[in-house]
Amino acid sequence: MHLSMYGGFLTADDERDRARRQPGRETKGAVVIVGLIVACEVAFWVLLAAGLTFRYGLRMPRVGLALLLCEPLLELVLFAVTAIDLRNGAEPDWKHGLAAVYIGFTVGLGHSTIKWADARVAHRFAGGPPPVKPPKYGRARAVHEWKVAGRWILAAVVAVVLLQAAVWYVGDGQTDSLRAWQQRMLWLIGINLVIAGSYTLFPKRER
Repeated sequence: MHLSMYGGFLTADDERDRARRQPGRETKGAVVIVGLIVACEVAFWVLLAAGLTFRYGLRMPRVGLALLLCEPLLELVLFAVTAIDLRNGAEPDWKHGLAAVYIGFTVGLGHSTIKWADARVAHRFAGGPPPVKPPKYGRARAVHEWKVAGRWILAAVVAVVLLQAAVWYVGDGQTDSLRAWQQRMLWLIGINLVIAGSYTLFPKRER
């Protein structure tokens, strides 16, 4: 039943909001999300190791591929838990921002990390070609640096978009922490642009 507010009396909705924002509830939510971020990171490497083991060690490439394809499910779980925590009335703070950043970095850097590990395991245990080393000089090095920067920028952009979605989702709530994470991501984009641009403007030359 929805009660009207007159003369300073609280409505039933206000009471529910107050209960949602109790300190104990906030602390529990923080522990759950931070613990889940750690679990996702551990699970990422466990799935990667298991997938490569099945693919090359046990000669079961389909099973290995299936395990590697499970990686995105980790981010979906983290995204869902974070959204539920906010929907249940939690004040957005650093843990929600960290979850968005983690998801962004996994989107931007996860594939290249898997590819990097796959090439080395294939070479070491399956007779594959040696991993290609990045070029050291000239235009080729500049192109390589822009590719690296592109992955980091993609990670930061995804994080910024998720953080902005959280800001809109919260509405009039406290969003300073989310905005702070967005600023960090913008700094990260700027740093990568400067690094990649320096290799274009001042290419490293072979001596």
